[in-house]
Amino acid sequence: MVDANRPVGHEPLARHGVLRSRHPLMSMLAILAVVLGVVGVSSVGIGAFAVWSTASAVADGAVDIGQDGDVVPPSLGEIEGGVNVLLAGTDSCEGANAALSTACASGDTDGERNDVTMLVHISDNPRRVTVVSFPRDMIVPIPACPNENGGEDYSAMSAQMINASYTYGGLACTVRTVEALTGEDIQFAASIRWTGVINMSDAIGGVDVCVADDISDSHTGLELTAGQHTLQGVEALQFLRIRHGIGDGSDLGRISNQQQFMSSMVRKLQSDGVLANPGVLFNLATTAISQVTQGQLVLSQSLANPTLMAQIAMAVKNVPYEDIVFVQYPTRYASGDGASRVLPVTESGDILFDALRQNVPLNLTGDASSGYGVEVTGEAAQPTPSATPEPTESGATAAPAETTTPEARVDLPSDISGQTAAQVTCTVAQR
Repeated sequence: MVDANRPVGHEPLARHGVLRSRHPLMSMLAILAVVLGVVGVSSVGIGAFAVWSTASAVADGAVDIGQDGDVVPPSLGEIEGGVNVLLAGTDSCEGANAALSTACASGDTDGERNDVTMLVHISDNPRRVTVVSFPRDMIVPIPACPNENGGEDYSAMSAQMINASYTYGGLACTVRTVEALTGEDIQFAASIRWTGVINMSDAIGGVDVCVADDISDSHTGLELTAGQHTLQGVEALQFLRIRHGIGDGSDLGRISNQQQFMSSMVRKLQSDGVLANPGVLFNLATTAISQVTQGQLVLSQSLANPTLMAQIAMAVKNVPYEDIVFVQYPTRYASGDGASRVLPVTESGDILFDALRQNVPLNLTGDASSGYGVEVTGEAAQPTPSATPEPTESGATAAPAETTTPEARVDLPSDISGQTAAQVTCTVAQR
């Protein structure tokens, strides 16, 4: 659909060639899956090098976002310092993706857009993970972006929906746009298409979600009864895309629905059933890499390196649930625009990113959803590792480690909605 407010002479350019688009928050799964997969098989030696060899072969198709990436064999150990990973997803109509969208079928599309944009911030020690979702209809400046074909940079635009950045200049342009908004340096980036989402959800064996009411949505075709469901394949994709059938029908409600999915996914990835199973992890890693070779998943050059993926995974896999936080970048509705487009509330956004830079634990004071898409129904218990105290040389049991006083949590502004991985939420049907 053509953007009526787009400045004349600043039409987003169609994208072709290497920088193809892909899709969503499952992007987080795609990255974590490869990462955790490499970690899981590293102890098996030959398996790890098989994954490394395959990943090295697809590095030529990676996207340059201005960060260096060295290709080296796998090694164990957490990545040092903090990390920012941008994850994008698009509404591609190419190939098998076209059959998954009514908009593609009706021709009601205009290029490929990053309809899901997330920034995963992993802090330095103590490790914390914050996933910030940016509403697709948020109006932001888009800076000058590099031309993927080697021509002159695309010129800057003062006010565009953030999901135009991918159409305009690819993954690198989306990275620059989020960097300009947040003030963060983004070292790694990736994007994935709908078909890749389906394949990844199949590889993980599905994700458990909660639905408070019966849901029926003609736009995605999703039909769910109230209760618990394990979703994978097409149903998982439909759940991640649904907005008309939940909350207030907005993209803000969809974001919180996606956060419920990701929160449940994180709990599954941290469970013994996944992280302790090298076979499952190897399947996740090889599936994710196959999505690269099939054109469904694209990595930045800096991320096309399984060693780095493994190091990132090592840094996040034991983070406590309460320190894995999913938030939406704060917004307010644009006046006179009906009900869809929103403007960034940079004052609250700056407080969020200042807290991330200071690596302080966060406390959510706002609602779980800005679009009434979910409600909090309970709290998940953190898995406790079964560790047996090791005997000392004299045969006595070593004294337990000293406990430390928890840091005081910093309250985020109430216009920042979201949830932690410790919170169990249920999707609410549209009323």
